[in-house]
Amino acid sequence: MRLYADFAARRTAQIVADAIAVLVLAAAVAVAVVVHGAIWALGAIGSQLESAGTGFADTMGDIGDRLGGIPLLGDGIRGPFDAASGAGGSLADAGRATQGIIETSATLVAIAIVAVPLVILVFAWLLPRLRFARRAAQVRELAALEDGEALLALRALDDATSKELAAISPHPLRDWRDGDSRAVHALAALEARTAGVRLPERR
Repeated sequence: MRLYADFAARRTAQIVADAIAVLVLAAAVAVAVVVHGAIWALGAIGSQLESAGTGFADTMGDIGDRLGGIPLLGDGIRGPFDAASGAGGSLADAGRATQGIIETSATLVAIAIVAVPLVILVFAWLLPRLRFARRAAQVRELAALEDGEALLALRALDDATSKELAAISPHPLRDWRDGDSRAVHALAALEARTAGVRLPERR
């Protein structure tokens, strides 16, 4: 299956379109990586919260343990420090949750940045290119048949504009019916050209 037309102008346009599609996709990936990194960096806030909460909880817990050992006064004094240690643990949990949210957001945003242009490229570039390749292959297969030129010429009578037909013959339908080899070949070549296929010159 050929991916490019036989005609220079159309082939050049296809190559340029392919290059633009690759550049757009590469740019989207690059932007996604940068944005992902920028959002991911915000995760440092959650890391700092987790570290501060853990440190505070450990410190308060240690102080509570030490004061708890004081006879008679220990149990009464330890209560507030245990509560503070619990608050520090909650702060650490909030920090971990913040990191998770930021990391998930970074991933989703990066995927969206790549997905949007990718979907556009699929419908605006990839599918038309695949349709072109399929149609060109069908035209080549048809042209290879014994009556391939006549069949392509018949298609041209239906698809071509009146101006295109008049440029070939004043009476293209009659010439096709009469089997005029020159007119049939010209009509077939016209139909093949719309599919990007160049027919061999008529001998």
